[in-house]
Amino acid sequence: MKRWLQGGLIALLPLLAGCTSVGYYWQSVSGHLSLMQAARPIEHWLADEASPPALKLRLQLIARIRAFASRELHLPDNASYRSYADLGRPAAVWNVVAAPPDSLQLQQWCFPVAGCVTYKGYFDEAQARQEAARLAGQGLETAVMPVPAYSTLGWLNWAGGDPLLNTFAAYPESELARLIFHELAHQVVYVAGDTAFNESFATSVERLGGQAWLAQASDAVRAEHALIDGRRRQWRHLALQLRRELHSLYQSHGQGGDPKGPNLQQARSSAHQGFVRDYEALKAGWGGYAGYDRWVAGLNNAQLGALAEYEDLTPGFEQLWHSAGNWPAFYQEVRRLAELPKAQRHAALQRGATRVAGDKARLYSAQAK
Repeated sequence: MKRWLQGGLIALLPLLAGCTSVGYYWQSVSGHLSLMQAARPIEHWLADEASPPALKLRLQLIARIRAFASRELHLPDNASYRSYADLGRPAAVWNVVAAPPDSLQLQQWCFPVAGCVTYKGYFDEAQARQEAARLAGQGLETAVMPVPAYSTLGWLNWAGGDPLLNTFAAYPESELARLIFHELAHQVVYVAGDTAFNESFATSVERLGGQAWLAQASDAVRAEHALIDGRRRQWRHLALQLRRELHSLYQSHGQGGDPKGPNLQQARSSAHQGFVRDYEALKAGWGGYAGYDRWVAGLNNAQLGALAEYEDLTPGFEQLWHSAGNWPAFYQEVRRLAELPKAQRHAALQRGATRVAGDKARLYSAQAK
């Protein structure tokens, strides 16, 4: 379910502490250190007679996925995801996101090295909810997102790298592969202050890399993925459709309007209700599968804004991959884009996305004839 908000950098290094409170810095550093201290190399878990057999099978699978990532996708071959930790909790961190009641533009937090990011990560859920409540008191709409994995961008590979965690180790095989590919992609290219670029790039790697993994997977794994991905695509289409509708609504309302005015509130409520009706219809077609229920129950601008960070530029990256023809050339092109000013790199990727949309429209038209 939470695949679209799975990664990102949490501010945890001393250099990142300058623009935030000492308390936030301390929870970030101490939280990550405790996570690393809990990790042991995969080989140790496999050799330990006390390790459950099911865990050993999972870790063996993960080792194969990790090797595939470096060998076939040319992702970094380093210490990350070669150790495992059981945190005894359901999430690695909890990300707080916030947006105004009349906009999908997310609140930003800025750090000296990472630049400005559109979330604030906490290792303790209670602290995350306290921050969300504080922001809500300022009139913002907020969401607290449980996150199974995050990236330190390779900065801590000298200390053991990013470990595998119980928070995602039990994922279905295709989802597990995609998550590892996504997080390793953050170590390939990262642009300070451009969350949409970073997350869309990593999402393109997870999707394209996931396809490569499935090509050599079993029929059972491919069938499982087809079911999961089919639901995800239907839900994503529905959610992005609502996002476009609300974006248009907020744009027409204007910056100077009253977000509590009856016209805006009524139109927004109507859009939300239509989305929920459509979602319930989807669920019925899925046989009652309720994997997105929590997201729908907390529907607000913060959630929709966060969704956009992972979607807006992904088609452009996928088109760039097909043009490049191989992974090293693709990464080189992405690095070239990363050197451009933000507006220029976004425009280049959006042009690529437009070409993809046009190609798909022509294909569907030809199939319909």
